[in-house]
Amino acid sequence: MADYLQSTPARPRARRGYALAVVVAGALLVCCAVLPWAGMEARSELLGGGVADDVRGIDDTLGVYTLVAGLAALACGLAGALTRPRIAALAVLPGALAVPALVMFVSSGSGLGDRVSFHLGDLLSIEPVIRFGWFAALASALAVVVLSLLALFRR
Repeated sequence: MADYLQSTPARPRARRGYALAVVVAGALLVCCAVLPWAGMEARSELLGGGVADDVRGIDDTLGVYTLVAGLAALACGLAGALTRPRIAALAVLPGALAVPALVMFVSSGSGLGDRVSFHLGDLLSIEPVIRFGWFAALASALAVVVLSLLALFRR
């Protein structure tokens, strides 16, 4: 057979899907740092209403750390998507540092006021609450860790 008719093996394409997923998870972590993470609620069943005061993530130092971790994860994922996909695995560091920052936000009470619950039956109830933004930030940080590890180990 002629040499020009023989098939040549195809060059393996670099998989950039996990790197792009790290970019998306890092961007979500950045967005979640701006959302409300905690608050104080005062409710009265007699009046039929309540009042709430929210604390956004970036209002606290640990929220700023989480924002910076999200930006670093976004940069690592973007560098992995544009060059070598395994560079996106470096996002495991900021993602792994964001998880303890989020846990310390709740456990230290920095965003939950004095962590005081005050109940007077149906007359008045005051308590700290964790808002949806904190849960979304935790899920995004865990997604950054998992996706960056998948970018490292998956072929």
